[in-house]
Amino acid sequence: MAAAAAARLLRLAPRRLQVKNSPLPALSFQLPRTALLAAASGQRQRFCTAAQASAPAAAAAAAATGPAGEAVGEFRKRLRVADVKGGEDEGAAWVGKELAVRGWVRTCRAQRTVTFVEVNDGSCLSNMQCVLTPDTEGYDQIDSVTTGASVLVEGVVASSQGGKQKVELKVSKITVIGKSDPTSFPIQKKRASREFLRTVAHLRPRTNTFGAVTRVRNALAYATHKFFQDNGFVWVSSPIITASDCEGAGEQFYVTTLLSNSAEGGSLLKDIPATKDGRVDWSQDFFCKPAFLTVSGQLNGETYASALSDIYTFGPTFRAENSNTARHLAEFWMIEPELAFADLNDDMACATAYLQYVVKYILDNCKEDMDFFNTWVEKGIIDRLNDVVEKNFVHLSYTDAVELLLGSKKNFEFPVKWGLDLQSEHERYITEVAFGGRPVIIRDYPKEIKAFYMRQNDDGKTVAAMDLLVPRVGELIGGSQREERLDHLEARLDEQNLSKESYWWYLDLRRYGSVPHAGFGLGFERLVQFATGIDNIRDAIPFPRVPGSAEF
Repeated sequence: MAAAAAARLLRLAPRRLQVKNSPLPALSFQLPRTALLAAASGQRQRFCTAAQASAPAAAAAAAATGPAGEAVGEFRKRLRVADVKGGEDEGAAWVGKELAVRGWVRTCRAQRTVTFVEVNDGSCLSNMQCVLTPDTEGYDQIDSVTTGASVLVEGVVASSQGGKQKVELKVSKITVIGKSDPTSFPIQKKRASREFLRTVAHLRPRTNTFGAVTRVRNALAYATHKFFQDNGFVWVSSPIITASDCEGAGEQFYVTTLLSNSAEGGSLLKDIPATKDGRVDWSQDFFCKPAFLTVSGQLNGETYASALSDIYTFGPTFRAENSNTARHLAEFWMIEPELAFADLNDDMACATAYLQYVVKYILDNCKEDMDFFNTWVEKGIIDRLNDVVEKNFVHLSYTDAVELLLGSKKNFEFPVKWGLDLQSEHERYITEVAFGGRPVIIRDYPKEIKAFYMRQNDDGKTVAAMDLLVPRVGELIGGSQREERLDHLEARLDEQNLSKESYWWYLDLRRYGSVPHAGFGLGFERLVQFATGIDNIRDAIPFPRVPGSAEF
């Protein structure tokens, strides 16, 4: 039985990219104790290690208690194309080693005596060039090796004769795993517009652009968690369903079970329970009150900052804003740290350090993808991002910003006047023109254009709010010192006609051990735009949700 189990595990092993005489150590998630012991003794790890090592123990257990099940094989990080070609030598150290690569065909070029197949497994921008001859095992399947097909190629790494790559794979065997109809596959070698690619969002990750965007987005998410974790913050999962409107704008999606799907086409209006005055009777709904998809995790985050000091949330948020601009989504992700015992200056310092950290991270760890963006998406993006890391941020008051805009004599589409919110064109002028591409923090906004929870300044006209502006995007981060004084917060709720009963728990934070605290929110997709140069925010998220479109 143990021999059969080992044999089955050996048959499973080839599903991961294998290498013989590897010049690099295998990375492992080593669960069984036997695997740990093998690693300690320097033995090379394989999937069947745990099954082989545990066979005597399993046999003894079977004799004592009856038949034993098969042992689960060791899980090991798969070696991918990025591991081969991502080093400084671009794979030269792998020459002469045997590899098995799995991926999707980008191109197939057949010549008289040799065929070149470019295979990409998504781990990096680079393809693995695979060289086949008529003597290659499985060459009779070559007509099925078309763009989009998935394949397994096995062979030996060799120095490449071409100038586009240092190494290539001399293929001894090719297996077509999944065919792709070349007449209908929508993504071909020629360049496709991003508007078209949004219509095939399930396939666009296979393009160079969206593969690179996805990897950079992943790196930014990792760097986000690393920054806050390294600085002592605690990650808190804020709720997606809420009864509060954090921004007070009313642009929220309802969550309800009153609209039954049991009837064809959904509920009839007459089936929706109503009160005597004709309003929806929310007491009969699932939550017994109106409930919404959240627009922010901030208010919930404040509750945990009031106990754990420094926290952050990172999750999806929603806004039912009927906007079809290149800057808005109905579903987007937000990063929202909250700092206890902090004021607006602490908030600005944290936002600055965070942005510089994550930008430096992708410049250091996504070089191939960033070079791609620098060449094909936005020329000069690497220099622009280096400026963010290396140069001091500018900060000025809202009043000074308005005076700067008025003094520019520029004919803006939207008027500039103290008391009006700054528009994207104003924000971009300030950071791109007035300060030469440096990020700018504007602080102390008029209280009438800001949310109820922001701390009122001593002048009675402004609040301790700040926006961090960056080139091309405009506002990237918005934050504030929160109003920690109960009487001031209650007065602001009254001014904005918001129910104090709905915020009873939020007011409690000011009743029991209130402290000065501050935080900010960053729209993650805008950060991805800023870091990649992608113009439209719909291309910064895997599956965009916008008015009139919820495909995929």
